[in-house]
Amino acid sequence: MNILWLCNIIIPAIAEKLGMESTNKEGWLSGLLDRVLKDQGENGIALSVAFPVSRDVCREEDGIFRKDLTLEGVPVACFGFYEDTTRPDRYDPSLEGKLHRITEEARPDVVHCFGTEYPHTLALCRAFPRKDRVLLGIQGLCAVYAQAYFADLPQEVIRQVTFRDWLKQDSLRQQQEKFEKRGAMEQEAVSLAGNITGRTAWDEASTRAWNGSSRYFSMNETLRPVFYGPVWDPAGCKPHTIFLSQGDYPIKGLHYMLEALPAIAARYPDVTVCVAGNSIVEYGTWKQKLKISAYGKYLRRLLDREPVRGKVQFLGKLDAAQMLEQYLHSHLFVCCSSMENSPNSLGEAMLLGMPCVSADVGGITSLFRDGVDGIVYAGGEDGRAASMEHTSIGSMEQVAARLADAVIRMWEDSEKMLEYARNAREHALRIHDGENNYRRLMEIYGAIAGPI
Repeated sequence: MNILWLCNIIIPAIAEKLGMESTNKEGWLSGLLDRVLKDQGENGIALSVAFPVSRDVCREEDGIFRKDLTLEGVPVACFGFYEDTTRPDRYDPSLEGKLHRITEEARPDVVHCFGTEYPHTLALCRAFPRKDRVLLGIQGLCAVYAQAYFADLPQEVIRQVTFRDWLKQDSLRQQQEKFEKRGAMEQEAVSLAGNITGRTAWDEASTRAWNGSSRYFSMNETLRPVFYGPVWDPAGCKPHTIFLSQGDYPIKGLHYMLEALPAIAARYPDVTVCVAGNSIVEYGTWKQKLKISAYGKYLRRLLDREPVRGKVQFLGKLDAAQMLEQYLHSHLFVCCSSMENSPNSLGEAMLLGMPCVSADVGGITSLFRDGVDGIVYAGGEDGRAASMEHTSIGSMEQVAARLADAVIRMWEDSEKMLEYARNAREHALRIHDGENNYRRLMEIYGAIAGPI
């Protein structure tokens, strides 16, 4: 069975063989690649992998390159194609020709697109004639994220444009418009694909609304290997430390946490919030002042209030091992996003048996059970941000109050907190069981390809 993977990134094992740089994003792809290759004698899969690369890597005449590699003793055909991934809101029609040529060479029985967030997925769906052999794997949904993008921010913040925003043409309104453009491409891709795989009731409902005739296959996700095995221990954590996996754009909801922090600090004065990922609040040098965004300025304003000042640490980008250490040393993981499907960060925290609190938005409750795995609180406007014309009065404050209440309730009952943590780990071990998820993927490929 010939399988072509269309990925948003170059998988690290392939990058290493090709002498290219790779990223820590979508690390679960590496585990899936290893599993498919090690079981090649049984699954019979001839694998091809396509991924975007910089212009200088590709042949000038057609914008693609092919390299046949051997990984784990198994031949893998690798195809790179040029795409400007810095502008995922812009559709490049030349992608269709590139991906058509790749599918002509790979001759796939199934094309598996990992994610719908980039234009190359739509290009593939347009270029490949066998729509019944296309499988779209849903990660996030830009079209719905666009509706939740402003995450109850005040209108004066949404309207503000800093020098950096003007220069990059990247104000909050423009960022939201870019998500809308990506969402329009995503919706067309879903409407063309014959098969969808997802993992939550939310992504199933969304994609069925866009394409009622496609087949939907449920399949859970396998997480990065480092998170299988270690177990969170309350004796090893720093008391009243809250961990957020990122907070560099409004959907991730850092402002909700900063708004909730005074109430939490009134009950637990030693509370600390640690935020991984890009920090957008740096303001120490003139360059940093020129580069700050409107959202960054707003976060700085919240950070500078007396009940919050000094209680938030920005950790920068963390690799898997560093993330693991931060989870284990923290007292609580919080997902305070305005919209999510099934965030891997929450899955990782659950897998470690860590206390967790999450907003009830998007697909969260397909992964995380309120009152069983932890505490779920109502997010902003049921997970839908206010429109640009209307913001609910006091909605941010109301969401922040519910978040603060959830955190305080978690820490007030240590026995219940430990029960939640145990339940979360047991649940996550079932959801994220790598062997079960791999077998399910093989079933899906077989159902799409039929007898070969």
